[in-house]
This record gives sequence, C-alpha cells and structure tokens, in this order.
Amino acid sequence: MKLTINQKLLLSYLAMALLTVVASAYAIVSLQHLNKLAYAIINKDFLLLDTSRQMLDTLLAQESAEKKYLILKDPSLANIFWERSRTFKNSIERMHKNQLPDMTSTLALLSGMHDQYDNLFRRETAFIGENRIEEAATVSEREGRKSIEDMAALVHQIENRAGKDMDSRMNLIRDRSTTATRITAILSVTSLIAGFSLALLITYNIARPLKKLERMARLIAEGNFNYDLNMNRQDSIGSLAQAFIFMAERLKILETINRDASPLTGLPGNIAIENCLKKWQRERKPFSLCHVDLDNFKPFADKYGYAWASEVIKEVGNIIVDRVKATGHTDAFIGHIGGDDFIVIAEPDKAETICKQIVSGFDQSIMKFYTEQDRKTGFILGNDRSGKPQQFPLITVTIAVVTDDGTRFKTPHEMAKVAAELKEHAKRLPGNKYVKQGEMEEEKQNA
Repeated sequence: MKLTINQKLLLSYLAMALLTVVASAYAIVSLQHLNKLAYAIINKDFLLLDTSRQMLDTLLAQESAEKKYLILKDPSLANIFWERSRTFKNSIERMHKNQLPDMTSTLALLSGMHDQYDNLFRRETAFIGENRIEEAATVSEREGRKSIEDMAALVHQIENRAGKDMDSRMNLIRDRSTTATRITAILSVTSLIAGFSLALLITYNIARPLKKLERMARLIAEGNFNYDLNMNRQDSIGSLAQAFIFMAERLKILETINRDASPLTGLPGNIAIENCLKKWQRERKPFSLCHVDLDNFKPFADKYGYAWASEVIKEVGNIIVDRVKATGHTDAFIGHIGGDDFIVIAEPDKAETICKQIVSGFDQSIMKFYTEQDRKTGFILGNDRSGKPQQFPLITVTIAVVTDDGTRFKTPHEMAKVAAELKEHAKRLPGNKYVKQGEMEEEKQNA
C-alpha cells in the first residue's frame, strides 16, 4: 500500500513522539524525586538548621538579659528576658509543625527545660524583690548556667542532625541527577537518531516540491505573480501549490489596490472606491455615497504651510475612521479621493449616523491645529486670489450624501458626479453640516 505524505509524516511523528514520551516520562519522574528531596532540604532541613541557630542566639540573649537584670535590677531587662522567652517557644512550635515525627520527644524535652529556666528567673526576680541578692545570684550561677548549657547542647544536637540530613539529601540529589541526566541523554539521542533517519526517508518526496514553492514565494515577494509551478500532484503539496497560485493572484489584486491607496492617510484610493460602488450597484441594495470635504482648507494651507496642512488631512482621515468605529458600523467603506476629499459608503441609516458623528465632533478635533489667536478670533487672515487681504473662516466640514439602490445611476462616475455637485451647493451653507440630495432639492424648490 502506497502511503500518502500525511500518513508518512504521521508515522514518523508517532515514532519520534513515542521515544520522546518515554524520555520525557523518565525525566518527569526523576524530576519529581529531585523536587521531593529539594523540598525536604528547604522546608525541613534548612528550616531546622536555621531555627536552631536562631534559638541559640535567643538563649544567649535571654541569658544576657538575666545576668544584667541581677546587676541593674532594671524592669526593662526583665521584659527583654520574657520577650526572648516567647521567641524561643515560638521557634519550638515552628519546629513541631514542620519537622519529622521523631523530633517530637526532643522538642518536648527542650520545651520542658526552657520552662524550668523561666521558673528559675521567676525565683531570681522574687529574691531580688525581697532584696535577697546573693540567693538570686547563686540560683543564676548554679542552676541557671547549667540549664542554659543543657539547652544549648540539645539545640546543637538538633542543629547537627539537620546538617547531616541536609548533606545526605544533597548527596542523594547529586547521584540521582547524574543518573537521570545520563539516561535522559541516551533516550534523547536515540529519539533524535530515529527522527533523523525517518526524516531522510521522506525528504526526497517532500523537499523538491517545497524548493519549488520556496522559489515561487521569493518571486512573489519580488513582485512576479505569474510564475508557473508546473506541479501536478494529487496530495497535500499539490493542494499547497494551488493555494500558492491563488495567493499570487490575490496579492496581485491587493498590490494594485495598495498602489492606489493614499500615501498620506493609508486609506483606499479611487480604484478601490469605484470597485466598491460597482459592487453595491450590482447587488441592487440601497446604499449611500457620502462625499466628505473641508471648507476653507486652502487659506489654512497658505498660512500654515503644506506640512501642517498634511497633518490636518491625516487628522480628518482619523476622525472618519474613529467615528465609523464608534458607531459600530465596521462594514462601512472609507476612501480618500485625494487632498481634503474623502468618501464613506454604507447603508443609508448607517451612513446618516456616521455623518452625524463626524459633524458633531469635528470642531473639537480640528481646533488644535490653529494658534491660540486664531481660535479666539474665529478666523484667519490671508489673501484672496487677487492678492487682497481677507478674513477667512476656520475649517469646517461638509458632507454630501447621495443614495442609490442600483437603479438610479448607471455608473459609479455618474453617482460621484452628483455627489460632487451636491457638495458644492452645500459648501455655501455655514458651519459643519451634512446634506442629503433629496433635502437639498426641496430647499431649492422652496427658494
């Protein structure tokens, strides 16, 4: 039976996967053992070692406070003694919660010895209160010193036990790590060799056509979309070759559209606009063509310069895109004819909502491009076409809306021409506005 490429790849992957699973499973089990040992070192041995050292420091501090109290009789020293006593008991409690069961008897013995030491200090305190200084000193020197020495010896015993356990577990970690590393390496190398061998068996069948596809990809990247693969295969690579051919055709179309796009705003240009209009007219569904234009833009550009005027064009493009997104009508088409002329194509209701959004917030966005003085006066000073000084209003936006259902206009050019004429009539109206063709015709008749 002749295997397909998918079957060959699947079998090779299964073989490599099996070896990989074996190696991974062994590594995971070994790692779990090492983690347990490391956990025991950190949460048992190290804690025990660290706590025992802290307990020795606490005993020394407690003994120091006791000796000083016998000499100075300062109540604050007694407070320090009892504070260190509580610290010592807390350390014992911490060991009880975290250590091995065989430590219970040792910790119980240590706790009892510490209670005896606390009682000795109470006797010393009582003797001092009765002004029996010599008796207090005798208790401290004989019984107190011995109690401290016994507790310190027991704590040292715990510390030594923790150190030995830590060394033992560290050695075990080292030995197990070495063994696990060797076995995992052997399994991994075996997996790699098996995988490489299986790869060689299917390389010839796959590599050559893939080289052709690679060559085609490079040619497509260089702009050559007409490369003939000359590959007739009834398998996955054949399907991939057909997908490459389809991709080349689509990229050819997209490149044409991209060349048509506005370099200033990145929005689609005239070719894309015309294709969109043709699509809507073919579907014979109602749609609106919104021609967006800026009023008094040329005086602005004359005064502020082309670079700043270009920023205004970019801002207008952003305003339109943002307003379309804000309305949620993401299926609306936005195009840039050039200069300060833009196009929005959408269903009539959606188009009207978009126009309202653009008009309502236009002033807030455009005023930042003027100087403070021009914003206050509400106009700019410039020269008309004859060179005479003149006041020009600030930039406003005019939107002319023409609606069609695929039957009113024969061509996109005819519809665009009507929208341009409507825009010119609407520009005579003051302020930001949008007008629909029917409303403008009614105003002309009433006038």
